[in-house]
Amino acid sequence: MAEGVAEERAERERSVAVPLTGEPLPLELVNTTYIKGGVRGRRMDALAAGPEALDSWLAAERHRFAPGVADALAAAPPAGPERYQEFLELRRALRALAGARTSGEAPDPEALAVVNAYARTAADWRELAPGPEFRAVVRRAVEDPLRLALGAISAAAVELFAGEGAERLMACPAPGCILYFVRTHARREWCTVGCGNRVRVARHSRRAREGDEAG
Repeated sequence: MAEGVAEERAERERSVAVPLTGEPLPLELVNTTYIKGGVRGRRMDALAAGPEALDSWLAAERHRFAPGVADALAAAPPAGPERYQEFLELRRALRALAGARTSGEAPDPEALAVVNAYARTAADWRELAPGPEFRAVVRRAVEDPLRLALGAISAAAVELFAGEGAERLMACPAPGCILYFVRTHARREWCTVGCGNRVRVARHSRRAREGDEAG
């Protein structure tokens, strides 16, 4: 019985494994929603399980944050419902902006407001520390580790959508895919090798059918 429960739990964990890693943090958050199974697949949400899923995602991505934020996240208490909802709100805004950026549309004002509000929590500055020696310390606008993470992701999104490399931001053109990626080289067309293979197989099948019909 215990083995059956463990297998079921492992299968659930595999079913929500995020299929894309290594993209900028804003896209990593956006890509926690994806389609499993291609064109006839179903929409998955790696954060659907609630605050615990967010904790797991932040732990997996912690090394991607700046050292000060990463250290704060390492010592952070578990995420509560409020912070969880804030991350979901940011994810919705980032997806809307990514869609607009890659399709040439104007950004949604509400999505802009969400990203800009969280980006302000990334503010930090250097001060002289109290004491007998001259020593600089970094102060931050907020101390909550999860709000620091929200700020870091939002600040990175500003650069992603408006920086020098913004034109490399792509929506994966594979049918049934809703992921975004940054085109790291000219020949890259798809978010993953899997999407590229699926498209090539579909093209081959279509050409085969057309050949049969022509014959």
